Amino acid sequence: MTERVALITGGAKGIGRGIALDLAAQRWKIAICYRTSEPEAKKTSLSITERGGQALAIRCDVSNPVAAKNLISQVEQQWGKIDALINGAGPYHRINLFEETVEGWNEMFAGNLHPIFYLAQAVAPGMKTRKTGRIINFSMANADHMISQPDVTAHYIAKAGVLILTRTLAKLLAPHGITVNAVSPGFIDSGSAPPEELAGVTKRIPAGYIGTIDDTVAAVRYLLSDEARYVNGANIQVSGAWGV
Repeated sequence: MTERVALITGGAKGIGRGIALDLAAQRWKIAICYRTSEPEAKKTSLSITERGGQALAIRCDVSNPVAAKNLISQVEQQWGKIDALINGAGPYHRINLFEETVEGWNEMFAGNLHPIFYLAQAVAPGMKTRKTGRIINFSMANADHMISQPDVTAHYIAKAGVLILTRTLAKLLAPHGITVNAVSPGFIDSGSAPPEELAGVTKRIPAGYIGTIDDTVAAVRYLLSDEARYVNGANIQVSGAWGV
């Protein structure tokens, strides 16, 4: 099997780390991008190599369009190509809309939506040349409902935008053998929220329990597989039926 190369933004911890370790077991070459989580990135890189993959950890602020373009170039120069781009990075904060700052508002779009545009533009030429590629973007369960969200307004709008951008990229890139899909987690025990906070929302989840990182990784694994070659522009909700 030809060695495959993946770039995972936000790959140092949480769901991104879970995806990286899963791909490592399949002998992928994996570049993980991080902004501030250097200790976690080093640990994840070591775990990747221990599982049989090859690792490259790069500090990069993908909300900067020049830095995002350079990130793609750096990985392509290192390994010759990028087979899969997984956009997992994205800041989040909870604040009432009328208490939100201009800086906080802009951060949600700069971190969650804009990097997908920057990175897709940069990675598409190489994928087009090879007539193959996978792009997976992370949204959130219920973002497609476009309902009021007073405490996470900007984040929610950005994640709805991710779905529109995903579908647009899918339509544009499908003729070149490239698929672009979204994964939309609900409440996942990824280490970003306190256990007591997650426990409080369990009753709102029809399945009756909090999802795991492995649940989300499984959806990504499918979208990267040959079995998903005709799945394009889709949004897979990993939420135990919350938000549907």
